[in-house]
Amino acid sequence: MAYCSEVQARDAGVTGTSAEVAAWIEAAREQITRYTWQLFEPTDLVVVADVAPGGLVILPRRVRTIASVMPVLAAGDGPSIPSSAYRVTSSDVLGQIDALHLSWGGYDDLVVGAESYAGGWLGLWERWGARQVKVLGSFGYDAAPLLVGQGNALLAADMQAKARPSDADAAEDSSLQVDDEGNNVAIEDSDDDASSDVVSPAASTGSTQVDALLAGYLNRGVSLIGGI
Repeated sequence: MAYCSEVQARDAGVTGTSAEVAAWIEAAREQITRYTWQLFEPTDLVVVADVAPGGLVILPRRVRTIASVMPVLAAGDGPSIPSSAYRVTSSDVLGQIDALHLSWGGYDDLVVGAESYAGGWLGLWERWGARQVKVLGSFGYDAAPLLVGQGNALLAADMQAKARPSDADAAEDSSLQVDDEGNNVAIEDSDDDASSDVVSPAASTGSTQVDALLAGYLNRGVSLIGGI
């Protein structure tokens, strides 16, 4: 889902058919995600995170809901633990952080290994020896903030403008093929090897103006599995 509308993008300077405008909006949205490491719409993800002393699990994105939590064991994922075994906090609430708080001091006599006489949840986790958990849930903002939407539109226009070579560029580089309007219609990649670059946070969106708009939304959290 785009963070801005076609009308916003056109007002910012994006041109072309509706499909072309939508493509630039999506390209800009992906760059914003890579730059901020945030999700500005509800997104289902699978997250693997470390368990800190005391049972605190810091999650890398704004938490909306948690569907399943399971220990990561040497032989594979362990059984999903019930919601009574952890507490969820979200940065959506002022003063809170995005985290799971495992109930080390609790117990459940209906769960094998977590009974009160077996040491409760702490005893079970010690026997598991799990240092990480896999979390399935919904993460992200309920909707894109105003500045993010504005940034999406401006960045789409900036990316389109930079992708359109000038007549001078075309004259200097014979590999560029342009139409009568100066649009690049063909680029040949001389590298036969597939890219093996690891996706990582970008140092900039490519636009200092957009960087400034998004400064308050930067998040350098841990990496995700099954997500962005």
